[in-house]
Amino acid sequence: MTHSLTALNGGTVSVTDEDLSALRAETRGPLLLPGDEGYEAARTVWNGMIDRRPGLVVQPLGTSDIKAAVEFAARHGLLISMQGGGHQIGGLAVADGALLVDMSRLRHVHVDPEARTARVGAGCLLGDIDRECQRHGLAFPTGINSTTGIAGLTLGGGFGWITRKHGMTVDNLLSAEIVTADGEILTISPDRHPDLFWACTGGGGNFGVVSSFEFRLHPVGPEILSGLLVHPLEAGPELLRKYREISTSAPDELTAWTVMRKAPPLPFIPEDWHGREVMIFAVCYCGNMADGEKAVAELRALGNPIADVIGPHPYIGWQGAFDPLLTPGMRNYWKSQDFLDLTEETIGHLLDAARNLPDDQTEIVLPHLGGVMARVSADATAFPQRSAHFTMNLHTRWEDPAKDEACIAWARALSDKVASQSAGSVYVNFMPEDEAGRINGAYGANMDRLRRVKTQYDPGNLFRVNHNIRPETAARAAE
Repeated sequence: MTHSLTALNGGTVSVTDEDLSALRAETRGPLLLPGDEGYEAARTVWNGMIDRRPGLVVQPLGTSDIKAAVEFAARHGLLISMQGGGHQIGGLAVADGALLVDMSRLRHVHVDPEARTARVGAGCLLGDIDRECQRHGLAFPTGINSTTGIAGLTLGGGFGWITRKHGMTVDNLLSAEIVTADGEILTISPDRHPDLFWACTGGGGNFGVVSSFEFRLHPVGPEILSGLLVHPLEAGPELLRKYREISTSAPDELTAWTVMRKAPPLPFIPEDWHGREVMIFAVCYCGNMADGEKAVAELRALGNPIADVIGPHPYIGWQGAFDPLLTPGMRNYWKSQDFLDLTEETIGHLLDAARNLPDDQTEIVLPHLGGVMARVSADATAFPQRSAHFTMNLHTRWEDPAKDEACIAWARALSDKVASQSAGSVYVNFMPEDEAGRINGAYGANMDRLRRVKTQYDPGNLFRVNHNIRPETAARAAE
C-alpha cells in the first residue's frame, strides 16, 4: 500500500508501507496516519480557523526520533512541519499532506536550583515549566498563557510579565539541542555553533528542529504583586496619556499592559458592566511587595476604576490568569504593530476601534516593553526590536464562522490606520499566515545574517512551513 504525502516543492510523493516500517524501526515514538487513534488530536491547533490534515505524524520520544523524521523527510522530498504548543496564530505548525513532527510527548523539565538553570523539552507548555521552576522560587521570562508552547515562543523571541526585569525569553537561553536539515544533532550555545545559536534567538523554526532548551533562572515569587484595574472606556483618552507617561518612567520590576475590550463576566466586575466597553490595566510587579505598592500607586490613582484587584498573588496563578479568555478552539486572527510612542493620532484610532469591536471576545492588547530588554543591542539576538516600545496586538477572536469576514476586516482596517505611526517592526510570533511580506520588518538589519545562516544550515529550505527566511540563492531569485 502507498500513501500520498505533499512534496517539498509541491505535488505529491508516494510513500510505501515498507518505507513507513523502516521509519518505525528507527523511532520509539508513535507514527500516526489519518484515521489512526490520536491523529485528530495531533493535528488540532489552538486557532479554531485552522483545519489541516498532515499526511503523517511522528511523535518523538527523544532526539533520535526527530533525527529519523528529518532524514526521512529529506530522503523522500517531503514537506515537513513542527508543532510544539500549536499556538502560532497562522497555524504554521501543520500543513496539508506534510510530515508533522509533533513534539507533544517531549514535556520533561529538569531544574538545577543551585546552578539556577532549567533544561526543558521542546513539547513543554509554559505551565509545565512554571510549576517545576516555582517549586524552587525560580522563573524565567515567558508568555502570558500557560498553554503556549515554549519552543515557538522562544524561537520567536518571547516576552511576558517579567521581561522588563529579566529580559526576553531568548536573553535567558543558554543552549539548545537541534537537529539540522542534514540530520546532524548539535548542541548550540554562544560558544558552540554561535551563528546557529544566534539565529535561533528569534529567527523562528527556520534552521532546524529544536529538541530541548536550557535557560537561566531568576528568583521570582512564589508571590508577586499583580492584578487588574478596570475603567470605563470613556475615560480612555486621559488614561492612555497618563499610562504613556507612567510606563516610560516605571522601574524595571513594574510591567503594565493595557487591554481594551468588552468586560467579561468576571466576579469582581459589577454585573451591570458585563459586556460593556472597558479599558483594563494589567499590572505585575516582580520585586519587594512594599516597593511594589509604591510603584503601582500612580496607576491606581488614575480615574475612578470600576474594579481594583491588585494584590499579592501566586506567580503561577498570575501566569495562568488569562487562560479562561484564551481557550483553544475559538477562531482567531491577529494584527500587530510596534510603536515607539503613543501619539494622539494613535490613541484616537485605538479608542475608535475599541468602541466598535466586532465580537465580545475581541480585544486590543497594548504591552509596554523596555527595561532590561531595551538595554540589549539590536544585533545581539535575531530578535531586533530592542527599543522601549509598545506592541499592539489586535487579538480578534470569535466563534461563529459567519463572522470571519467582518472580524478580519476590522483587524486589518485598524492595523492599516495606525501603520504610518508605527516603528515599522513587528513581532514574528504575532504575525498571521498572510503577512509573508512583513518578514523583513520582523528582522530588520538582522535579515542578511539570518539568510547567511539559513544558507549554511538549510540550503534546500527544508524547514519552510514557517515565516520563512529563504536561503540567499532563493531570496535573490525572488527579488
